[in-house]
Amino acid sequence: MSAKTYEVRTYGCQMNVHDSERLSGLLEGAGYVRAPEGSDGDADVVVFNTCAVRENADNKLYGNLGRLAPMKTRRPGMQIAVGGCLAQKDRETIVRRAPWVDVVFGTHNIGKLPVLLERARVQEEAQVEIAESLEAFPSTLPTRRESAYAAWVSISVGCNNTCTFCIVPALRGKEKDRRPGDILAEVEALVAEGVSEITLLGQNVNAYGSDIGDREAFSKLLRACGAVEGLERVRFTSPHPRDFTDDVIAAMAETPNVMPQLHMPMQSGSDTILKAMRRSYRQDRYLGIIDKVRAAIPHAAISTDIIVGFPGETEEDFEQTMRVVREARFAQAFTFQYSKRPGTPAAEMDGQIPKEVVQERYMRLSALQEEISWEENKKQVGRTLEVMVAEGEGRKDGATHRLSGRAPDNRLVHFTKPGEDVRPGDVVTVAITYAAPHHLLAEGATTQVRRTRAGDAWERRNAAAAEKPAGVLLGLPTVGVPAPLPEMTGGCSVL
Repeated sequence: MSAKTYEVRTYGCQMNVHDSERLSGLLEGAGYVRAPEGSDGDADVVVFNTCAVRENADNKLYGNLGRLAPMKTRRPGMQIAVGGCLAQKDRETIVRRAPWVDVVFGTHNIGKLPVLLERARVQEEAQVEIAESLEAFPSTLPTRRESAYAAWVSISVGCNNTCTFCIVPALRGKEKDRRPGDILAEVEALVAEGVSEITLLGQNVNAYGSDIGDREAFSKLLRACGAVEGLERVRFTSPHPRDFTDDVIAAMAETPNVMPQLHMPMQSGSDTILKAMRRSYRQDRYLGIIDKVRAAIPHAAISTDIIVGFPGETEEDFEQTMRVVREARFAQAFTFQYSKRPGTPAAEMDGQIPKEVVQERYMRLSALQEEISWEENKKQVGRTLEVMVAEGEGRKDGATHRLSGRAPDNRLVHFTKPGEDVRPGDVVTVAITYAAPHHLLAEGATTQVRRTRAGDAWERRNAAAAEKPAGVLLGLPTVGVPAPLPEMTGGCSVL
Protein backbone atom coordinates (compact mmCIF):
# COMPACT_ATOMS: atom_id res chain seq x y z
CA MET A 1 0.00 0.00 0.00
CA SER A 2 1.49 3.35 -1.06
CA ALA A 3 1.87 6.20 1.44
CA LYS A 4 -0.76 8.91 1.53
CA THR A 5 0.20 12.19 -0.10
CA TYR A 6 -0.24 15.79 1.04
CA GLU A 7 -0.14 19.30 -0.39
CA VAL A 8 0.16 22.55 1.59
CA ARG A 9 -0.93 25.82 -0.04
CA THR A 10 0.38 28.95 1.65
CA TYR A 11 -0.95 32.50 1.55
CA GLY A 12 0.34 35.61 3.29
CA CYS A 13 3.42 36.60 5.22
CA GLN A 14 6.70 34.99 6.24
CA MET A 15 5.07 33.66 9.41
CA ASN A 16 2.71 31.60 7.28
CA VAL A 17 5.54 30.36 5.07
CA HIS A 18 7.42 29.12 8.14
CA ASP A 19 4.23 27.66 9.67
CA SER A 20 3.73 25.69 6.45
CA GLU A 21 7.18 24.18 6.87
CA ARG A 22 6.00 22.95 10.27
CA LEU A 23 2.73 21.63 8.87
CA SER A 24 4.71 19.68 6.28
CA GLY A 25 6.97 18.29 9.00
CA LEU A 26 3.97 17.22 11.08
CA LEU A 27 2.32 15.45 8.16
CA GLU A 28 5.51 13.65 7.19
CA GLY A 29 5.97 12.62 10.79
CA ALA A 30 2.48 11.10 10.55
CA GLY A 31 3.50 9.06 7.49
CA TYR A 32 2.37 11.26 4.61
CA VAL A 33 4.63 12.09 1.67
CA ARG A 34 4.58 15.30 -0.34
CA ALA A 35 2.54 15.15 -3.53
CA PRO A 36 4.51 15.71 -6.75
CA GLU A 37 4.91 19.27 -8.03
CA GLY A 38 1.92 20.36 -10.08
CA SER A 39 -0.49 17.94 -8.41
CA ASP A 40 -2.94 20.83 -8.07
CA GLY A 41 -5.03 19.31 -5.32
CA ASP A 42 -4.64 15.70 -6.42
CA ALA A 43 -3.51 14.56 -2.98
CA ASP A 44 -4.94 12.64 -0.04
CA VAL A 45 -4.70 15.72 2.20
CA VAL A 46 -4.78 19.34 1.00
CA VAL A 47 -4.04 22.01 3.61
CA PHE A 48 -4.76 25.71 3.11
CA ASN A 49 -2.63 27.93 5.35
CA THR A 50 -4.57 31.17 5.06
CA CYS A 51 -4.08 34.90 5.49
CA ALA A 52 -6.82 37.20 6.80
CA VAL A 53 -5.30 40.50 5.76
CA ARG A 54 -4.99 40.15 2.01
CA GLU A 55 -7.75 41.79 0.00
CA ASN A 56 -10.63 39.39 -0.71
CA ALA A 57 -8.79 36.63 1.17
CA ASP A 58 -12.02 34.87 2.04
CA ASN A 59 -13.35 34.91 -1.54
CA LYS A 60 -10.09 33.46 -2.82
CA LEU A 61 -10.20 30.71 -0.20
CA TYR A 62 -13.78 29.69 -0.93
CA GLY A 63 -13.08 29.78 -4.67
CA ASN A 64 -10.18 27.38 -4.21
CA LEU A 65 -12.21 25.17 -1.88
CA GLY A 66 -15.00 25.09 -4.44
CA ARG A 67 -12.62 23.84 -7.12
CA LEU A 68 -11.60 20.95 -4.86
CA ALA A 69 -15.15 19.83 -4.03
CA PRO A 70 -15.69 17.69 -7.17
CA MET A 71 -12.18 16.25 -6.84
CA LYS A 72 -12.98 15.16 -3.30
CA THR A 73 -16.17 13.48 -4.52
CA ARG A 74 -14.16 11.49 -7.05
CA ARG A 75 -11.42 10.58 -4.56
CA PRO A 76 -12.71 8.61 -1.55
CA GLY A 77 -10.86 9.36 1.66
CA MET A 78 -9.47 12.72 0.51
CA GLN A 79 -9.34 15.32 3.30
CA ILE A 80 -9.21 19.13 3.22
CA ALA A 81 -7.93 21.25 6.12
CA VAL A 82 -7.97 25.03 6.56
CA GLY A 83 -5.63 26.75 9.01
CA GLY A 84 -3.94 30.11 9.53
CA CYS A 85 -5.26 33.58 10.24
CA LEU A 86 -8.52 33.35 8.28
CA ALA A 87 -9.35 30.10 10.07
CA GLN A 88 -8.64 31.78 13.42
CA LYS A 89 -10.96 34.62 12.43
CA ASP A 90 -13.85 32.83 10.69
CA ARG A 91 -13.99 29.51 12.57
CA GLU A 92 -17.33 27.75 11.99
CA THR A 93 -18.08 30.00 9.00
CA ILE A 94 -15.67 27.98 6.89
CA VAL A 95 -17.47 24.68 7.49
CA ARG A 96 -20.84 26.34 6.94
CA ARG A 97 -19.81 27.79 3.58
CA ALA A 98 -17.72 24.77 2.54
CA PRO A 99 -19.19 21.71 4.32
CA TRP A 100 -16.75 19.38 2.50
CA VAL A 101 -13.88 20.76 4.62
CA ASP A 102 -12.73 18.19 7.19
CA VAL A 103 -10.58 20.23 9.61
CA VAL A 104 -10.38 23.88 10.66
CA PHE A 105 -7.52 24.84 13.00
CA GLY A 106 -6.07 28.14 14.16
CA THR A 107 -2.74 29.91 14.41
CA HIS A 108 -2.14 28.71 17.99
CA ASN A 109 -2.63 24.98 17.54
CA ILE A 110 -1.03 23.93 14.26
CA GLY A 111 0.53 20.98 16.09
CA LYS A 112 -2.91 19.36 16.32
CA LEU A 113 -3.35 18.90 12.55
CA PRO A 114 -2.52 15.15 12.29
CA VAL A 115 -4.76 14.34 15.29
CA LEU A 116 -7.63 16.41 13.89
CA LEU A 117 -7.35 14.72 10.49
CA GLU A 118 -7.50 11.28 12.10
CA ARG A 119 -10.43 12.32 14.31
CA ALA A 120 -12.33 13.65 11.28
CA ARG A 121 -11.71 10.37 9.45
CA VAL A 122 -12.90 8.19 12.34
CA GLN A 123 -15.89 10.32 13.36
CA GLU A 124 -16.80 11.20 9.75
CA GLU A 125 -17.52 14.83 10.62
CA ALA A 126 -15.69 18.11 10.44
CA GLN A 127 -13.36 19.00 13.31
CA VAL A 128 -13.10 22.69 14.26
CA GLU A 129 -10.53 23.44 16.92
CA ILE A 130 -9.36 27.02 17.50
CA ALA A 131 -7.10 27.65 20.48
CA GLU A 132 -7.38 31.15 21.95
CA SER A 133 -3.76 31.27 23.05
CA LEU A 134 -0.48 29.63 22.13
CA GLU A 135 -0.31 26.02 23.31
CA ALA A 136 3.42 25.50 22.61
CA PHE A 137 5.98 27.59 20.80
CA PRO A 138 5.78 26.43 17.16
CA SER A 139 9.53 25.89 16.84
CA THR A 140 9.19 22.81 19.04
CA LEU A 141 7.32 21.12 16.18
CA PRO A 142 8.88 18.98 13.42
CA THR A 143 9.78 21.09 10.41
CA ARG A 144 10.23 20.22 6.75
CA ARG A 145 12.50 22.99 5.50
CA GLU A 146 12.49 23.79 1.83
CA SER A 147 16.18 24.00 1.00
CA ALA A 148 19.60 23.24 2.36
CA TYR A 149 21.37 26.57 2.67
CA ALA A 150 19.08 29.12 4.37
CA ALA A 151 16.37 28.98 7.02
CA TRP A 152 13.80 30.95 8.94
CA VAL A 153 14.32 30.98 12.70
CA SER A 154 11.30 32.27 14.59
CA ILE A 155 12.24 34.30 17.69
CA SER A 156 8.74 35.43 18.72
CA VAL A 157 5.09 35.11 17.79
CA GLY A 158 2.30 37.63 18.15
CA CYS A 159 2.38 41.42 18.30
CA ASN A 160 1.66 44.06 20.95
CA ASN A 161 0.99 46.90 18.49
CA THR A 162 -2.48 48.25 17.67
CA CYS A 163 -2.05 49.53 14.09
CA THR A 164 -5.51 50.44 12.83
CA PHE A 165 -5.04 48.77 9.44
CA CYS A 166 -3.93 45.41 10.89
CA ILE A 167 -5.89 42.54 12.40
CA VAL A 168 -2.87 40.35 13.10
CA PRO A 169 -2.62 40.98 16.89
CA ALA A 170 -6.20 39.76 17.26
CA LEU A 171 -5.35 36.56 15.36
CA ARG A 172 -1.77 35.86 16.45
CA GLY A 173 -2.14 37.13 19.99
CA LYS A 174 0.18 39.12 22.23
CA GLU A 175 3.90 38.87 21.67
CA LYS A 176 5.48 35.74 23.08
CA ASP A 177 9.28 35.51 23.00
CA ARG A 178 11.40 32.39 22.81
CA ARG A 179 14.23 31.94 25.26
CA PRO A 180 17.55 33.11 23.73
CA GLY A 181 19.16 29.75 24.48
CA ASP A 182 16.46 27.92 22.53
CA ILE A 183 16.90 30.24 19.54
CA LEU A 184 20.67 29.80 19.48
CA ALA A 185 20.33 26.03 19.89
CA GLU A 186 18.16 25.97 16.76
CA VAL A 187 20.61 28.18 14.86
CA GLU A 188 23.54 25.96 15.84
CA ALA A 189 21.64 22.81 14.84
CA LEU A 190 20.84 24.31 11.45
CA VAL A 191 24.43 25.36 10.86
CA ALA A 192 25.63 21.88 11.84
CA GLU A 193 23.49 20.50 9.02
CA GLY A 194 24.90 22.92 6.46
CA VAL A 195 22.76 26.05 6.65
CA SER A 196 24.85 29.18 6.13
CA GLU A 197 22.14 31.89 6.16
CA ILE A 198 19.38 32.40 8.71
CA THR A 199 16.62 34.99 8.90
CA LEU A 200 15.36 35.85 12.38
CA LEU A 201 11.60 36.09 12.13
CA GLY A 202 9.01 37.89 14.23
CA GLN A 203 5.81 39.82 13.73
CA ASN A 204 7.71 42.76 15.25
CA VAL A 205 11.15 41.25 15.35
CA ASN A 206 13.08 44.00 17.12
CA ALA A 207 10.54 44.17 19.96
CA TYR A 208 12.08 40.86 21.01
CA GLY A 209 12.81 41.03 24.72
CA SER A 210 9.65 42.84 25.81
CA ASP A 211 8.15 39.54 26.94
CA ILE A 212 11.28 38.52 28.85
CA GLY A 213 12.05 41.94 30.31
CA ASP A 214 15.25 42.82 28.43
CA ARG A 215 15.15 45.87 26.16
CA GLU A 216 18.51 44.98 24.60
CA ALA A 217 17.69 41.31 23.99
CA PHE A 218 17.49 41.69 20.22
CA SER A 219 20.89 43.35 19.84
CA LYS A 220 22.37 40.72 22.14
CA LEU A 221 20.82 38.01 19.96
CA LEU A 222 22.37 39.51 16.82
CA ARG A 223 25.78 39.58 18.47
CA ALA A 224 25.34 36.00 19.69
CA CYS A 225 24.58 34.89 16.13
CA GLY A 226 27.89 36.48 15.17
CA ALA A 227 29.67 33.97 17.39
CA VAL A 228 28.15 30.89 15.68
CA GLU A 229 30.97 29.35 13.67
CA GLY A 230 29.95 28.57 10.09
CA LEU A 231 27.01 30.99 10.03
CA GLU A 232 27.83 33.35 7.17
CA ARG A 233 24.74 35.51 6.85
CA VAL A 234 22.17 36.76 9.35
CA ARG A 235 19.08 38.74 8.35
CA PHE A 236 15.90 39.69 10.20
CA THR A 237 12.36 40.77 9.39
CA SER A 238 10.32 42.78 10.06
CA PRO A 239 11.26 45.49 12.57
CA HIS A 240 9.15 48.43 13.77
CA PRO A 241 10.60 51.96 13.96
CA ARG A 242 9.26 52.37 17.49
CA ASP A 243 11.55 49.64 18.80
CA PHE A 244 14.56 50.32 16.59
CA THR A 245 17.20 51.42 19.09
CA ASP A 246 20.82 52.53 18.80
CA ASP A 247 22.11 49.28 20.30
CA VAL A 248 20.53 47.37 17.39
CA ILE A 249 22.26 49.62 14.87
CA ALA A 250 25.56 49.11 16.69
CA ALA A 251 25.08 45.33 16.69
CA MET A 252 24.33 45.35 12.96
CA ALA A 253 27.43 47.42 12.21
CA GLU A 254 29.77 45.51 14.51
CA THR A 255 28.69 41.91 13.79
CA PRO A 256 30.34 40.80 10.54
CA ASN A 257 27.77 38.17 9.57
CA VAL A 258 24.77 40.48 10.08
CA MET A 259 24.08 41.62 6.55
CA PRO A 260 24.00 45.30 5.47
CA GLN A 261 20.28 45.19 4.76
CA LEU A 262 17.29 46.64 6.56
CA HIS A 263 13.60 46.35 5.78
CA MET A 264 11.92 49.10 7.80
CA PRO A 265 8.15 49.51 7.17
CA MET A 266 7.25 53.22 7.02
CA GLN A 267 3.57 52.98 5.90
CA SER A 268 3.22 56.77 5.46
CA GLY A 269 5.37 59.88 5.53
CA SER A 270 2.59 62.04 6.96
CA ASP A 271 2.53 62.60 10.72
CA THR A 272 -1.25 63.00 10.54
CA ILE A 273 -1.72 59.64 8.84
CA LEU A 274 0.84 57.91 11.06
CA LYS A 275 -1.17 59.07 14.06
CA ALA A 276 -4.39 57.74 12.49
CA MET A 277 -2.58 54.45 11.85
CA ARG A 278 -1.38 54.36 15.51
CA ARG A 279 2.18 53.88 14.34
CA SER A 280 3.74 55.58 17.43
CA TYR A 281 6.51 57.38 15.52
CA ARG A 282 6.62 60.38 13.19
CA GLN A 283 8.47 61.38 10.04
CA ASP A 284 11.47 62.90 11.84
CA ARG A 285 11.94 59.81 14.00
CA TYR A 286 11.80 57.55 10.95
CA LEU A 287 14.28 59.58 8.91
CA GLY A 288 16.54 59.80 11.96
CA ILE A 289 16.79 56.01 12.08
CA ILE A 290 17.63 55.89 8.38
CA ASP A 291 20.38 58.48 8.88
CA LYS A 292 21.89 56.57 11.81
CA VAL A 293 21.87 53.28 9.89
CA ARG A 294 23.55 54.89 6.88
CA ALA A 295 26.17 56.55 9.09
CA ALA A 296 27.03 53.23 10.73
CA ILE A 297 26.61 51.01 7.63
CA PRO A 298 27.26 53.15 4.51
CA HIS A 299 26.48 50.38 1.98
CA ALA A 300 23.25 49.24 3.66
CA ALA A 301 20.31 48.62 1.34
CA ILE A 302 17.13 49.89 3.00
CA SER A 303 13.66 48.88 1.86
CA THR A 304 10.20 49.71 3.19
CA ASP A 305 6.44 49.20 3.01
CA ILE A 306 4.07 52.05 2.15
CA ILE A 307 0.27 52.20 2.17
CA VAL A 308 -1.27 54.66 -0.29
CA GLY A 309 -4.76 56.08 0.23
CA PHE A 310 -5.27 55.39 3.93
CA PRO A 311 -8.59 56.91 5.13
CA GLY A 312 -8.31 60.67 5.47
CA GLU A 313 -5.13 60.95 3.39
CA THR A 314 -5.05 64.35 1.66
CA GLU A 315 -2.89 65.35 -1.27
CA GLU A 316 -0.65 67.15 1.23
CA ASP A 317 -0.33 63.95 3.30
CA PHE A 318 0.59 62.02 0.17
CA GLU A 319 3.21 64.61 -0.77
CA GLN A 320 4.80 64.09 2.64
CA THR A 321 5.18 60.41 1.77
CA MET A 322 6.74 61.35 -1.58
CA ARG A 323 9.12 63.69 0.26
CA VAL A 324 10.32 60.93 2.59
CA VAL A 325 10.81 58.56 -0.35
CA ARG A 326 12.96 61.16 -2.11
CA GLU A 327 15.00 61.77 1.04
CA ALA A 328 15.34 58.16 2.23
CA ARG A 329 16.24 56.78 -1.21
CA PHE A 330 15.05 53.26 -0.55
CA ALA A 331 16.58 50.42 -2.52
CA GLN A 332 13.04 49.11 -2.80
CA ALA A 333 9.62 50.14 -1.56
CA PHE A 334 6.70 47.76 -1.48
CA THR A 335 3.69 49.96 -2.09
CA PHE A 336 0.12 48.91 -1.42
CA GLN A 337 -3.17 50.55 -2.28
CA TYR A 338 -5.23 50.77 0.89
CA SER A 339 -8.34 48.61 0.90
CA LYS A 340 -10.63 47.76 3.78
CA ARG A 341 -9.62 44.76 5.86
CA PRO A 342 -12.63 43.36 7.75
CA GLY A 343 -12.22 43.58 11.50
CA THR A 344 -9.76 46.48 11.49
CA PRO A 345 -10.54 49.94 12.95
CA ALA A 346 -9.47 51.61 9.70
CA ALA A 347 -12.25 49.85 7.80
CA GLU A 348 -14.82 51.88 9.78
CA MET A 349 -13.02 55.24 9.57
CA ASP A 350 -14.46 58.27 7.85
CA GLY A 351 -12.68 59.68 4.84
CA GLN A 352 -12.33 56.53 2.76
CA ILE A 353 -10.49 57.59 -0.42
CA PRO A 354 -12.06 56.94 -3.86
CA LYS A 355 -10.34 54.07 -5.66
CA GLU A 356 -9.41 56.19 -8.67
CA VAL A 357 -7.60 58.69 -6.40
CA VAL A 358 -5.74 55.87 -4.62
CA GLN A 359 -4.75 54.38 -7.97
CA GLU A 360 -3.43 57.68 -9.31
CA ARG A 361 -1.32 58.28 -6.19
CA TYR A 362 -0.07 54.73 -6.26
CA MET A 363 1.11 55.14 -9.84
CA ARG A 364 2.96 58.37 -9.00
CA LEU A 365 4.66 56.79 -6.01
CA SER A 366 5.59 53.65 -7.94
CA ALA A 367 7.12 55.71 -10.73
CA LEU A 368 9.19 57.72 -8.27
CA GLN A 369 10.43 54.65 -6.43
CA GLU A 370 11.25 52.87 -9.71
CA GLU A 371 13.44 55.81 -10.68
CA ILE A 372 15.18 55.84 -7.29
CA SER A 373 15.69 52.06 -7.25
CA TRP A 374 17.34 52.24 -10.65
CA GLU A 375 19.58 55.12 -9.61
CA GLU A 376 20.61 53.33 -6.42
CA ASN A 377 21.31 50.10 -8.31
CA LYS A 378 23.48 51.96 -10.84
CA LYS A 379 25.77 52.88 -7.95
CA GLN A 380 26.56 49.16 -7.67
CA VAL A 381 28.07 49.00 -11.18
CA GLY A 382 31.80 48.41 -10.92
CA ARG A 383 31.60 46.91 -7.43
CA THR A 384 32.87 43.41 -6.75
CA LEU A 385 30.38 41.42 -4.69
CA GLU A 386 30.18 38.03 -3.00
CA VAL A 387 26.97 36.41 -4.18
CA MET A 388 25.39 33.39 -2.50
CA VAL A 389 24.03 31.19 -5.27
CA ALA A 390 20.28 30.65 -4.97
CA GLU A 391 17.87 28.06 -6.25
CA GLY A 392 14.97 29.18 -8.43
CA GLU A 393 15.57 32.95 -8.20
CA GLY A 394 16.33 33.55 -11.89
CA ARG A 395 13.33 32.66 -14.04
CA LYS A 396 15.33 33.10 -17.26
CA ASP A 397 18.56 31.47 -16.12
CA GLY A 398 18.10 28.46 -18.38
CA ALA A 399 17.68 30.58 -21.49
CA THR A 400 20.43 33.08 -20.65
CA HIS A 401 22.97 30.52 -19.37
CA ARG A 402 23.27 32.49 -16.15
CA LEU A 403 22.90 31.73 -12.47
CA SER A 404 21.36 33.94 -9.80
CA GLY A 405 21.91 34.74 -6.17
CA ARG A 406 21.82 37.38 -3.47
CA ALA A 407 24.47 39.95 -2.62
CA PRO A 408 25.13 40.66 1.07
CA ASP A 409 22.65 43.57 0.94
CA ASN A 410 20.05 41.18 -0.55
CA ARG A 411 20.08 42.65 -4.05
CA LEU A 412 19.32 40.04 -6.70
CA VAL A 413 22.32 39.38 -8.96
CA HIS A 414 22.31 37.43 -12.23
CA PHE A 415 25.81 36.32 -13.27
CA THR A 416 27.46 34.42 -16.09
CA LYS A 417 27.60 30.70 -15.41
CA PRO A 418 31.19 29.75 -14.56
CA GLY A 419 32.99 26.86 -16.21
CA GLU A 420 33.16 24.89 -12.97
CA ASP A 421 30.29 23.33 -11.08
CA VAL A 422 28.40 25.76 -8.81
CA ARG A 423 25.68 24.67 -6.38
CA PRO A 424 23.01 26.60 -4.48
CA GLY A 425 24.63 27.72 -1.23
CA ASP A 426 28.05 28.17 -2.80
CA VAL A 427 29.49 31.70 -2.98
CA VAL A 428 30.86 33.38 -6.12
CA THR A 429 32.74 36.64 -6.49
CA VAL A 430 31.60 38.75 -9.45
CA ALA A 431 31.95 42.29 -10.79
CA ILE A 432 28.69 44.15 -11.45
CA THR A 433 28.48 45.45 -15.05
CA TYR A 434 24.83 46.50 -15.42
CA ALA A 435 21.93 47.61 -13.23
CA ALA A 436 18.18 47.43 -13.70
CA PRO A 437 15.62 48.72 -11.19
CA HIS A 438 15.12 45.29 -9.61
CA HIS A 439 18.30 43.35 -10.30
CA LEU A 440 22.03 43.58 -11.04
CA LEU A 441 23.95 41.83 -13.79
CA ALA A 442 27.53 40.52 -13.79
CA GLU A 443 28.35 39.76 -17.43
CA GLY A 444 32.06 39.01 -17.06
CA ALA A 445 33.81 35.91 -15.85
CA THR A 446 33.37 34.85 -12.26
CA THR A 447 36.56 35.72 -10.42
CA GLN A 448 36.18 33.14 -7.66
CA VAL A 449 33.96 30.19 -6.76
CA ARG A 450 33.94 29.16 -3.10
CA ARG A 451 32.43 25.76 -2.49
CA THR A 452 30.69 25.74 0.89
CA ARG A 453 29.23 23.39 3.47
CA ALA A 454 25.84 24.77 2.41
CA GLY A 455 26.49 23.62 -1.15
CA ASP A 456 27.52 20.22 0.19
CA ALA A 457 24.21 20.06 2.12
CA TRP A 458 22.25 20.94 -1.01
CA GLU A 459 24.08 18.18 -2.89
CA ARG A 460 23.35 15.63 -0.16
CA ARG A 461 19.67 16.58 -0.08
CA ASN A 462 19.30 16.21 -3.84
CA ALA A 463 21.06 12.84 -3.77
CA ALA A 464 18.75 11.65 -0.99
CA ALA A 465 15.68 12.91 -2.84
CA ALA A 466 16.69 10.96 -5.93
CA GLU A 467 16.81 7.74 -3.90
CA LYS A 468 13.61 8.16 -1.86
CA PRO A 469 9.98 9.11 -2.48
CA ALA A 470 9.30 12.82 -2.42
CA GLY A 471 8.64 14.41 0.92
CA VAL A 472 10.36 12.30 3.53
CA LEU A 473 12.67 14.91 5.00
CA LEU A 474 12.06 15.23 8.72
CA GLY A 475 13.76 17.03 11.56
CA LEU A 476 13.59 19.22 14.61
CA PRO A 477 14.79 21.29 12.94
CA THR A 478 16.19 20.19 9.60
CA VAL A 479 17.50 22.51 6.94
CA GLY A 480 15.54 24.99 4.89
CA VAL A 481 15.13 28.29 3.14
CA PRO A 482 12.99 31.34 3.71
CA ALA A 483 11.23 32.79 0.72
CA PRO A 484 13.66 35.16 -0.96
CA LEU A 485 13.62 38.50 0.76
CA PRO A 486 12.33 41.05 0.30
CA GLU A 487 9.65 39.47 -1.90
CA MET A 488 7.32 38.98 1.08
CA THR A 489 7.85 41.80 3.47
CA GLY A 490 6.44 43.68 6.37
CA GLY A 491 5.02 40.72 8.18
CA CYS A 492 1.26 40.51 7.80
CA SER A 493 0.62 44.16 8.38
CA VAL A 494 0.03 45.37 4.86
CA LEU A 495 -0.46 42.31 2.75
